[in-house]
Amino acid sequence: MTKLLLSIHVLAAIVAIGPVTVAASMFPAATRRALAEPADPRGVAVLRNLHRICRVYATLGVLVPVFGLATARSLDVLGDAWLITSIIMTATAATVLIVLVLPGQAAILANDGLTAGGAGRAPGGAVQGRRAAARLGMVTGIFNLLWAAVVVLMIVRPGSTTGA
Repeated sequence: MTKLLLSIHVLAAIVAIGPVTVAASMFPAATRRALAEPADPRGVAVLRNLHRICRVYATLGVLVPVFGLATARSLDVLGDAWLITSIIMTATAATVLIVLVLPGQAAILANDGLTAGGAGRAPGGAVQGRRAAARLGMVTGIFNLLWAAVVVLMIVRPGSTTGA
């Protein structure tokens, strides 16, 4: 049963978290391109698709800790420091995604500067959009670094008796 739970946990992480990290990472650059050409509706369409990918796969990402905790329970490692640390980092990454990344993307999409004749043509509209994209890029980088650290902890498992 442990191998099945671990397999589902790893697959859920790859299938759910992978697309969120990629789409979230692409969003700031796509924002800058959309702001550079506000008359091109494809830029906004790309941003909407990336935001939707992030929302949908973030929801699916709930499966990752669920199966991770089930796996940890079957391995009897719930009290191990590496697991507690990875749980805290996972919760932090989820919080960053829910509180900063997704609302930041939504705010950029709500900016009229992305459409022809909108605030992007008004003085400061494009500058404000680029600043928002830069902030979002930083926050997304933090989100991605947290997940990378969790992956390393899952592989290395300091103090594990199985090696590594």
